[in-house]
Amino acid sequence: MVSRLVEVAGYAGVSEATVSRVLNGKPGVSQSTRAAVLTALDVLGYERPPQLRGRANRLVGLVVSEMTNPIFPAFAEVIGRTLAQRGFTSVLCTGTLGGVHERDYVDMLLEHQVAGAVFVCGLHSERAADHEHYTRLADRGLPVVAVNGMIEELKIPCVSCDDVLAVELAVRHLASLGHTRIGLAVGGEGHIPAARKMASFRAAVREHVGVTDADADIVQTMYTLEGGTSAALQLFERGVTGVVCGSDVIALGAVRAARRAKLDVPGDVSVVGYDDSSFMPFADPPLTTVRQPVDAMGQAVVSLLLGQISGTQARPEEMLFEPELVVRGSTGVGPSRSGG
Repeated sequence: MVSRLVEVAGYAGVSEATVSRVLNGKPGVSQSTRAAVLTALDVLGYERPPQLRGRANRLVGLVVSEMTNPIFPAFAEVIGRTLAQRGFTSVLCTGTLGGVHERDYVDMLLEHQVAGAVFVCGLHSERAADHEHYTRLADRGLPVVAVNGMIEELKIPCVSCDDVLAVELAVRHLASLGHTRIGLAVGGEGHIPAARKMASFRAAVREHVGVTDADADIVQTMYTLEGGTSAALQLFERGVTGVVCGSDVIALGAVRAARRAKLDVPGDVSVVGYDDSSFMPFADPPLTTVRQPVDAMGQAVVSLLLGQISGTQARPEEMLFEPELVVRGSTGVGPSRSGG
């Protein structure tokens, strides 16, 4: 009992005496302090005293695939903040290469009896992944919402940015600048958002630049700087002058590839990213990109989740949000207009 008091007090940032007062239902403790102590109990895996168990568990699991891409912490911040405004505490679970797996986090969250869970760009969007842990959550009746892409077999509410429109906006922009050879650097086709981007790219270059077979100008790669660099170098060698990228990180890699190839951005080649991460206006050159409406999407995620928690049956459908093209300094006039 003493060790539990010490651990809970340390986590909540209060004295052991305060923890004791909360656990015994004594007066003289503010509501915020009481909530902090109860949250600490939940997070640390301790059962609440019988007199406190009637209160709804206010913990929500927030499972994020990784945090190196700036768009993922952006989603986590908005969702976590919105949950806090509604009286819930998010438990952030982040994936690492070779580290704790998504399904391991599911086991942990179920042990802590969370009220619901949000998965940001997780395995729900990967066709070849193991999805058993999602089925387990559904069988338990736990409220769940996913962000950005959902395989057809999973019946989970999902909030996504419209990848089809995003790529169409990027291709149309490059075509309007006079680029007639446009390429796409994107993730593998087993990833739902990447597959949508590829399908949209084929249709968009057919419509805007008259290319009927665009597969030679699509390079599948990793969502990393290195992946973007490798993909863009291949596209530049094929004569591509405008590159549409599946993420801002890939786009930064494409800019680096241009410099390695002694090409100027945007004088020789143009690059369009996707996400509009926080530092993209300060890149060199500032990155033209397609912005995901992260704030609106995050708020929708919380509304869908809390609706389920309160007993509203959520339809297992995907809610699409419209992206916005943000034009900055990484795109310029193509060779057909510049006389190059």
